[in-house]
Amino acid sequence: MQLENSFQVGAPPDRVFDYLLDVNKVVGCVPGAELSEVVDASTFKGKVKVKVGPITVAYSGVAKIADRDDAQRTATLTAEGRETTGQGSARASAHMKVQAAGEGSLVEIVTDYNVAGRVASFGRGVMEDVSKRIVNDMAACIKANLEAAEDPAPDDDVTAAVARSAPRPQPVAAEPVSAFGLLWHLLKVRLERLFGRGSA
Repeated sequence: MQLENSFQVGAPPDRVFDYLLDVNKVVGCVPGAELSEVVDASTFKGKVKVKVGPITVAYSGVAKIADRDDAQRTATLTAEGRETTGQGSARASAHMKVQAAGEGSLVEIVTDYNVAGRVASFGRGVMEDVSKRIVNDMAACIKANLEAAEDPAPDDDVTAAVARSAPRPQPVAAEPVSAFGLLWHLLKVRLERLFGRGSA
């Protein structure tokens, strides 16, 4: 089964490519993923939990970075895993490409995968939805991390520097209403009226 996903990031292509191949950074952006061991610069062991329909499946396996081309900003990630509590298995090969897009970058990922076990019974439609959800969550996290690291203005931009250093006005909160004080005031007024009637 093959899936195609893409997303844009407001950061330079070279930095986006390096970030995507830094497993220590990316693993925190993959929903349900946990890094167990860094075997070498291109081989990693880990675990991932995936919710498919009404079930959650946990896999434990190995991932490798292959065919890395820094000049073209392309790489292939292969992964194999087995269910931790079942007989199912999963294999995937994801080809990634990062290219310039305006002032940012476009990330394209084509994934070929094969699953066996309980997950396979849900069919292509459900698997596509799960894949898109994972990629969307991962993309949002990567975008946030990379774009937050961008310097918002040059150091010699005096106007921006002053604006950043100026204190921001604090919101003014409304004075809280004392229920006890209000009740006492109403009781006092009523007693005064009653007392006034009684003495008339």
